[in-house]
Amino acid sequence: MKLKNWIITTCIYFSIVQLQAQSFQSTSQFSKQDSLRGSIGPARAWWDLLHYHLSVKVDPESQMISGKNTMKYKVIADQDMLQVDLQAPMSLEKVMQDGQELQVSNEGSAYFVQLAKNQEIGKIHEIEFHFSGKPVVAVRPPWDGGFTWTKDSNGLPFIANSNQGIGSSIWWPNRDHPADEPDLGVLISVEVPENLMDVSNGRLIKTDHNKAAKTKTYHWEVKNPINNYGINVNIGDYVHFGEQYQGEKGMLDMDYYVLRENLEKAKVQFKDASRMMEAFEHWFGPYPFYEDGFKLVEAPYLGMEHQSSVTYGNGFANGYRGTDLSDTGWGLKFDFIIIHESGHEWFANNITNKDVADMWVHEGFTAYSENLFLDYFYGTEASNAYVIGTRKRINNDKPIIGPYGVNKNGSSDMYYKGANLLHTIRQIIHDDEKWRMILRGLNTEFYHQTVTSAQIENYISQQAGIDLSPVFDQYLRDIRIPILSVVKDGKTMRYRWENAILSLDMPVRVYLDEKEVWLNPTTKWQEMEIQNGINSIEVDQNFYVGMMIVKK
Repeated sequence: MKLKNWIITTCIYFSIVQLQAQSFQSTSQFSKQDSLRGSIGPARAWWDLLHYHLSVKVDPESQMISGKNTMKYKVIADQDMLQVDLQAPMSLEKVMQDGQELQVSNEGSAYFVQLAKNQEIGKIHEIEFHFSGKPVVAVRPPWDGGFTWTKDSNGLPFIANSNQGIGSSIWWPNRDHPADEPDLGVLISVEVPENLMDVSNGRLIKTDHNKAAKTKTYHWEVKNPINNYGINVNIGDYVHFGEQYQGEKGMLDMDYYVLRENLEKAKVQFKDASRMMEAFEHWFGPYPFYEDGFKLVEAPYLGMEHQSSVTYGNGFANGYRGTDLSDTGWGLKFDFIIIHESGHEWFANNITNKDVADMWVHEGFTAYSENLFLDYFYGTEASNAYVIGTRKRINNDKPIIGPYGVNKNGSSDMYYKGANLLHTIRQIIHDDEKWRMILRGLNTEFYHQTVTSAQIENYISQQAGIDLSPVFDQYLRDIRIPILSVVKDGKTMRYRWENAILSLDMPVRVYLDEKEVWLNPTTKWQEMEIQNGINSIEVDQNFYVGMMIVKK
């Protein structure tokens, strides 16, 4: 066939290398430490985590912490060796059960406790882990984890932890794996100098004042299951204001803690919090933690999705540090940290990945929540423009889903490629109310659960009535972006998917001379007649695909 000319049009950002790319094969090498941290080994598999009481003293002057974690668990299989995790330079000083000190060995950050007490199946036990040390200082929080020790403009300590990637075992001993959360919640008791306040997850139930030691201990109770990395301490010269929001499950307490110097700015900027709640309850269903309330807490770093204690450090300005990640102008209509990090209450805190390899379930859905917020308040055209605008931030460097069992996530494309995958699926379903019910249904079906990506994928396919598994495989497990190849030959048009997995079977909306037409391409050529010929072919930009037109 002699080609007269060819045209490539696209609504994605790719290179020739990406057009020719094959499925990414990971060459990463993993250590035993990776497996001990990332897998459910024999010393983890036999017990079910029920509750933590984390009691910790924080000394701002020495930047030391010390304390005790009392863990309650249920025996579900025969075993007498129990694994918890604690990273250097923190020290596990001793482990106690029923007043008896137990023998402990370790391989790196994995500690193995030899239990002396009979562990009868079905019984519930408590065990105490005593620890102390000077935790790792976060160099670039929240992306590289640890503690942040700073001071406010009045010279008072301003302290917080952030440890999503590196793990909560960077500062306290626990079962540092996302698959199992404490079913009965957590009690967090934090002792700080008396002129400071600690704000942690859940509700403040009591404050103890030790006048002799000149300290106060704040006791915060979380009634719901919570992921380990979501447990936090925030210490500073905080002041409080709040509101009550009439939500889908009744009256919700929304509390805000900020440094004294920022109170007036926060009263203006935090109005986005109730707007967020209105939009996300519409799209995702009721806020998942009414019992624990909702908080925004000022922190000395950008922000993090700590459950019922969302941290904020975005400078009391709209956008992401004052910029629009989509370059469309729509990203300046909201405070990125309030919207994005609060969106994680539904996807990360309510629905949590069993393995960090599936972290797109957290980040893809929450990045997608940004444009749903816009959709709710500013309309579909605004939300479409925003999510399409974020495509320039996609690298297509490696698959979104990472390797399992080694505490390793996939590409950072889990954010905006994940969002554009979901936006594309919305187009395929072609029924916005059904799509909204699917999003709400996810938060009902998997309420307070840890899940796999496969569970989420299967649920969406089942509820949509469409087998979307090839679509998920294409965008989550491959780095190529499909190209709709079209050959125009007189009154005939042939088309197929290229640069795609062989099984890709994905409908797409195109415009033939500006008339909407749905095609159902596969990776095999299909043909359709065009009686009067066509002058223009365009793919709907809401689909994250490219298009190549060849004229014979």
